Amino acid sequence: MVSSSEWVIKPRKGWQPLDLKEVWLFRELLGFLVWRDIKIRYKQTVLGGLWALLQPLIAMLIFVTLFGRVAGMKGDGSPYPLFVYAGLVPWTFFANAVGLSSNSLVGSEQMIRKIYFPRVFVPLSSVLAFGLDLLVGLAFMGIMLAYYKWHASLALLWLPVLLLATLLAACGFGLILSAVNVQYRDVKYVVPFVTQMAFFLTPVLYPMSHAPEKFEVLLLINPMSGVVEGFRHSLLGSPVSWGFVGLSFGLCAAIFVVGVFFFRRLERTFADLI
Repeated sequence: MVSSSEWVIKPRKGWQPLDLKEVWLFRELLGFLVWRDIKIRYKQTVLGGLWALLQPLIAMLIFVTLFGRVAGMKGDGSPYPLFVYAGLVPWTFFANAVGLSSNSLVGSEQMIRKIYFPRVFVPLSSVLAFGLDLLVGLAFMGIMLAYYKWHASLALLWLPVLLLATLLAACGFGLILSAVNVQYRDVKYVVPFVTQMAFFLTPVLYPMSHAPEKFEVLLLINPMSGVVEGFRHSLLGSPVSWGFVGLSFGLCAAIFVVGVFFFRRLERTFADLI
């Protein structure tokens, strides 16, 4: 005897939370979309998955040369290459994930118009696909720690919490921007510019203690500032303000919740506008 289920698809009104039952039923589709995004990103590339390592590595070498040797900038006690790379790992994931997910709905136009599935899977799969790059970056961080003979501490146990915060921020911004991009295609031009500017308002190249006071408010409301500082504490044992990290984690969680409700509010118009 074969059981069957009947689905009734109808538009929802108002602010809707994430339908966890629906997400669970379609969980295999989410895995497929993640794998699809990974294959598409590295399809017909000469270096393939090595790009996941080369992007933060090359950026680290350039920044260390320009800011470390030329400008004489220093970290917080750890070798400056380790200091910069520990900040680049979460930032590179965040910037790339937000950039790709913001254009994900428009890139999946045919699928959205023809079949029904949780639309939230499209930007989320784009973010989760970059998880592979993040893991590669962390693995190379381990190699660098061994090269500089820099020992890890029990602070490493905080790494999963900081990874979660980074993921929440990337997913939240990805949901908001992908929904807005359906109506206003300017988003794909605005996002790269804003992320480039936000990079300098994130303590990737400098410790938080060296930031000018007049930019302190901007650094505090930047959810990735505390995350980057937390990553350094976890990986290098750098000094950190837990109040600052806690504020950033709260902002990341809030952005994700707002992103879910905002996305669900607009998703009923996607098929018509896209």
